[in-house]
Amino acid sequence: MIDLNQTDWAQQSAEDRNSVIIDVRTDMEVEEGKIPGAIQCNIQYSSQFMDQIKSLDPEKNYYVYCRSGGRSTQACMLMNAVGLKNTYNLLGGISSWTGDLE
Repeated sequence: MIDLNQTDWAQQSAEDRNSVIIDVRTDMEVEEGKIPGAIQCNIQYSSQFMDQIKSLDPEKNYYVYCRSGGRSTQACMLMNAVGLKNTYNLLGGISSWTGDLE
């Protein structure tokens, strides 16, 4: 897992042709807006979350965020534990995000 500030995370994920953006927030949080193209994997449903991440392609690069950075740090560690080696955590989460939302 690599922690990236918003500028680096946004630039790197945009330029990375092998990137997948993962939102680990709850349904209610996602309804408030999400980073364009993000796939929701709600970490609060732990067994479902584990099933979802185990099915992800280990060759991809995963850019992960939550509201403030805590849950996404945990998610990146779990993703690393199941063999997803390239995970990038958004420091400060979506609370610090100044880019577009959908």
